[in-house]
Amino acid sequence: MTRLKDTYPLYLNNKAAQPNTDLEVTDKYTGEVAFRTALATPDVIEDAIAGAVRATEPMARLASYEKQEVLQHCVARFRERYDELAYALCVEAGKPINDAEGEVDRLIDTFKIAAEEAVRNYGEVQPLDISVRAKGYMGMWKRVPIGPCSFISPFNFPLNLAAHKIAPAIAVGCPFVMKPASKTPLGALIMGEVLAECDILPEGAFSILPASRDGADLFTEDDRLKLLSFTGSPGVGWALKAKAGKKPVVLELGGNAAVVVDKDADLDHALERIIFGAFYQSGQSCIGVQRIIIHEDVYDRFRDMLVEKTGSLVAGDPKHRETFIGPMISEKEATRLKGWIDDAIVSGATLLCGGERDGAMLQATLLEGVPRECEANTEEAFGPLANLSKFSDFGDALEQVNDSKFGLQAGIFTRDIHQVLDAWDTLDVGGVVVNDVSSYRVDNMPYGGVKDSGLGREGIRFAMEDMSEIRNLVIRRESAG
Repeated sequence: MTRLKDTYPLYLNNKAAQPNTDLEVTDKYTGEVAFRTALATPDVIEDAIAGAVRATEPMARLASYEKQEVLQHCVARFRERYDELAYALCVEAGKPINDAEGEVDRLIDTFKIAAEEAVRNYGEVQPLDISVRAKGYMGMWKRVPIGPCSFISPFNFPLNLAAHKIAPAIAVGCPFVMKPASKTPLGALIMGEVLAECDILPEGAFSILPASRDGADLFTEDDRLKLLSFTGSPGVGWALKAKAGKKPVVLELGGNAAVVVDKDADLDHALERIIFGAFYQSGQSCIGVQRIIIHEDVYDRFRDMLVEKTGSLVAGDPKHRETFIGPMISEKEATRLKGWIDDAIVSGATLLCGGERDGAMLQATLLEGVPRECEANTEEAFGPLANLSKFSDFGDALEQVNDSKFGLQAGIFTRDIHQVLDAWDTLDVGGVVVNDVSSYRVDNMPYGGVKDSGLGREGIRFAMEDMSEIRNLVIRRESAG
């Protein structure tokens, strides 16, 4: 049987270190302390940043095949430690075991993609002789690592969202310091343990440091760090951007994603996918389905289908195979969302199912008729809540999707290619998913949002672009005259 250790170290300049055991991490279902790990002090963070600076040149000089070997080693070790990684997610994040295994699969995919991209970081030859004065000149450019990077990862995907920062950094040759979420640091620490096995990496190539929220400023403000990549809440992300100085910032923030179900949609397929998109890992996904916009001709039928299916979802211990709804990350968050649900009902919404809370467990909940100004509609629920509304005209449905301060991804269920193209042109989001939910993501595609949902794109090749700079070369040939 898989077990966790009582204590875990942090990783400072490629090596395990145990300066303290100050951070208690709980089992999110039982509420009991599951393990302890070290909490980085300001001195430790300073050592990590200094180490990353020293590692900048040797990291940049790693051969492409050497970076690929590191990433391939990680893939092999993650496969060997599959059950341990999934169990760690169950415990520290409260993630149902089936979802946890899915995240480990994606972790492996992400490092596989990075291993492939590590050996195809291409440049371009450019003709410069566009006029007489440039005759005999030629140009070319390549991408070079930007330098030490700062990463801050969230609690909801402790493995794969950390991997989307770590794997491209290695592929492009950037040293990094990472602050994983204090509620769920173990996934990133296990990645640190695996990376520490790689002697190819120069000292200082990576540090993985659980730290207090105050520590986020140290990961943000230091000018020696050349890029900040943050995934988390909009309030924290935009505040960190304001403190980041001149460095580029990539923000992957929140959303209240919508899906549109047109009258010609395959309702059985839409049902299965929307239930998954709204309630997998207890709705704690920034691209989870929060707003379900249904054509009036099929609204009553599809609403009844959703209510029946939602009511059948099994809630309980995430370590059990039959569990679909596990705990939210904390009782505080469950209490917050329960308050939003109650406020929406008082304001005129109808409770279709769910709505009850027991500690950190919140029932899968469907509402209809939520007033536009309610937090359950305007803000990011980040929990097992979805709201139903109807439309008669497809253009109106697209307006409803856009009626949000967020713009991460949207889903469209339709058989009409013209409406697909209208949605692609019209929706102010980072991605449109046709005949599936907003929460669909493959780890090599460009992923990110607009408006309050963030800046920049992840997906290995696209993250590598953010972690590198173009360096130009101009050559005057002797025959230029």
